[in-house]
Amino acid sequence: MKIKIVTIGVYGFDEVGFFEALCKTKVDTFCDIRSRRGVRGATYAFANSKRLQARLEELGIRYIYRKDLGPTKTVREKQAAADKATKTAKRKRTELGEAFIEAYNTECLAAFDPQSLLDELKPEAQVVALFCVETVPEACHRSLVADKLVNTFNWEVEDILP
Repeated sequence: MKIKIVTIGVYGFDEVGFFEALCKTKVDTFCDIRSRRGVRGATYAFANSKRLQARLEELGIRYIYRKDLGPTKTVREKQAAADKATKTAKRKRTELGEAFIEAYNTECLAAFDPQSLLDELKPEAQVVALFCVETVPEACHRSLVADKLVNTFNWEVEDILP
């Protein structure tokens, strides 16, 4: 099974643009890898779990939630400390801190069996979206998950940007 991975964050998209981007890239499976499946504020309310799942269902896109791939509070605190030290606003971050990467690899990716995700996909799955919130893939753990999948299965990866 040859799968294409796309990564997408919600920040920077409006509701129409977000779902158009998923359809344009022919996403058939949407994998939510957030720790918490809500986004504050009206601008991104469409990305809150229930509304998101309802819209994906309307579009014929299967929804999967993989909480095991969401960074733990301890891991998120490492990035918060790095952002504070560099005086970088969360939504302006362009890369992950080394402490976050190390902690995420140790606490989340070390226990992640990529085959478990493959087993969860339907046989007809062709384009799987890894979803979190950050705009820039390199500023989000979804890039680390995508790298692991590429290294394991040699899948193609495309980042969808607003």
